[in-house]
Amino acid sequence: MRYLPSVAIRLFLCMGAATSLSIGAQTVPTSVDPYLWLEDVQGDRALAWARERNAQSQSALEALPGFAQTRAKLLEVLDNRDQIPYITRRGEHVWNFWKDATNKRGLWRRTTLAEYRKPQPQWETLLDLDALAKNENENWVWAGANCLAPAYTHCLVSLSRGGADATVLREFDLATHAFVVNDGFTLPEAKSQMDWVDANTVLISTDFGPGSMTKSGYARIVKQWKRGTPLADARTVFEGREADVSAFAQVDRTPGYERVVVGRSTDFFNSEQFLVQGKALKRLDKPSDANLMWQRDWAFLQLRSDYTVGGTTYKAGALLGIKFDAWLKGDRHFDVLFEPTATRSIARGGISMTRDHLLLSILDNVAGRVEELSYQKGQWARRAVDAPFPGTLSVGGLHDPFVKNDPLANSYMLNYADFMTPDSLYLGQADSDKRELLKSRPRFYDADGMRAEQQFATSKDGTEIPYFVVWPKGAKADGSNPTILYGYGGYQISELPRYSGEYGVAWHAKGGVLVVANIRGGGEFGPTWHTSATKANKQRSYDDFAAVAEDLIARKITSPKHLGIFGGSNGGLLVGAVMVQRPELFGAVVCAVPLLDMRRYHMLLAGNSWMAEYGDPDIAEEWAWISKYSPYQNVKAGVHYPKVLFTTSTRDDRVHPAHARKMVARMLEQGHKDVLYYENMEGGHGGAADNSQRAQLQALRFAFLWDALGRQ
Repeated sequence: MRYLPSVAIRLFLCMGAATSLSIGAQTVPTSVDPYLWLEDVQGDRALAWARERNAQSQSALEALPGFAQTRAKLLEVLDNRDQIPYITRRGEHVWNFWKDATNKRGLWRRTTLAEYRKPQPQWETLLDLDALAKNENENWVWAGANCLAPAYTHCLVSLSRGGADATVLREFDLATHAFVVNDGFTLPEAKSQMDWVDANTVLISTDFGPGSMTKSGYARIVKQWKRGTPLADARTVFEGREADVSAFAQVDRTPGYERVVVGRSTDFFNSEQFLVQGKALKRLDKPSDANLMWQRDWAFLQLRSDYTVGGTTYKAGALLGIKFDAWLKGDRHFDVLFEPTATRSIARGGISMTRDHLLLSILDNVAGRVEELSYQKGQWARRAVDAPFPGTLSVGGLHDPFVKNDPLANSYMLNYADFMTPDSLYLGQADSDKRELLKSRPRFYDADGMRAEQQFATSKDGTEIPYFVVWPKGAKADGSNPTILYGYGGYQISELPRYSGEYGVAWHAKGGVLVVANIRGGGEFGPTWHTSATKANKQRSYDDFAAVAEDLIARKITSPKHLGIFGGSNGGLLVGAVMVQRPELFGAVVCAVPLLDMRRYHMLLAGNSWMAEYGDPDIAEEWAWISKYSPYQNVKAGVHYPKVLFTTSTRDDRVHPAHARKMVARMLEQGHKDVLYYENMEGGHGGAADNSQRAQLQALRFAFLWDALGRQ
């Protein structure tokens, strides 16, 4: 399956003090931000401030009873050697990247499927990141590899310093297990993409110098680069616009169906795409917000909004299929491969292919199902796959079009998990419900006596909002349960049942309840569930989250002094906004790698690319709605807020660490005393660069929550 994302994640730092707002011909003064100096990511003053806050938070939290034991248990879960080594199939091998206590930065490795079936497979190590980092004196973090078919002996390896989105790209030769030094494809640290055209040609988008980047800080130019020639001589294939989010390219080298598609992301959810025909470009006629995919002679459109063409209207969330060449020639008679309902949608990333089948991961009232479609005798046949229920299912085809008579042509991997069932990975076969269990994740805690249930809360506008409650053994609805309410509510990302050994050993085993909210802005019920809480309607996400909290209290699952909320990134904005709006509902808040200053978010790092979600604060009408929930602008002195822990990363080059820094500085200035802050100096947007850092970060969060919410 070939899929062109509407946005590639890249980096751009656009700083400067915005002290006025233009409205038409007028310039309206705004209050001066006294904490702009905290936007200097690596500035000595800002880092000294962060280290001082770190020391205070660590001193307070690490001294709490059980901290060291919890951290040790978390690290044991993360480093467990019986975790499932998830794989990517390339040719005769399956490939994996692996971390454990011995290999903290990780091993890139491969083996055969026959060997993978064994309880303890023998792996061929391709690259030892710990050894590489030591030899080169770099804090390398693995960021993926793109290998050239059919031999798969040359790969474009991406390495990140400290976990940032920006990477160094280096060509790796598997025959020698070494990087190609002479005439190798190499790019310095940047937000780059590179794809093979052939053994001596690549398409790249990167920072080519002044004028080559968009306002969002992503590459706007795609070039073709020949081996052995200077990067400066690379030929321009496509240019986007400065106002775009990014430009992109993808090469499909499937024998007999070779295609190159380039395009521009006009915002986070919309794009224009073009088929490269020699030196000409043919615009692909699709709705700008539809996801375009293809496989051999078929094109597929996944709709985000209603699409009317040829006298027919197709619903938002539908999946359409058509022969690729017929579509290019103007045919618009689509086959409807999936039509959503009020409670059924295709999961995000839930479309996969074998050679002859389309596999759909479907959310049915936030529970996973799988459907299998095949084109037979001029029409599509549909079959429901008998798979575990009602947790989370994901599938991925294994077909490699470069393998002749591919024995895995119609095989796929299927993974299942729910809140109390560890992940199980199966090898499935299309046209059959037979499955072979390949690997299963160990149980990290005793789930006997635990239970999970789905409940519904009524939001402010009457909309029913589903949420999951995971009860520890022996818990009763008496209002005394320490409870974490987690949410995200943005970018059509769904929060689904999953097994967490970390929550098991650090929360459930000690009597804590976990609640996962499926608020609007997410994708649990398809694209309309998302778009109903964007831009002018973003407040609905916060109303939904507060409604779930109120419902938990009304059902006596917990009470305000025992209820904590946790969210990261957009979820950090969520918990920040709800904390400011409804502080009386909560006893504690953990706000991770958050957006918080929504007046300047579009000026910081990748923030400009997210205006399709939130709006443009430089437009008076849009700032009017953003300003009502922006946490940094709405936090006040004299209000009793819950205890709060903010966490971020210096190396987060996606969401600027200044959001958390400035919020903490402002709250301390206002006299709020129950405010803690922790900034990991590595880690990127994930907050941690390795398992040791991740265990430390999680232990701090759990210690904070138990101290704030535990039964007093």
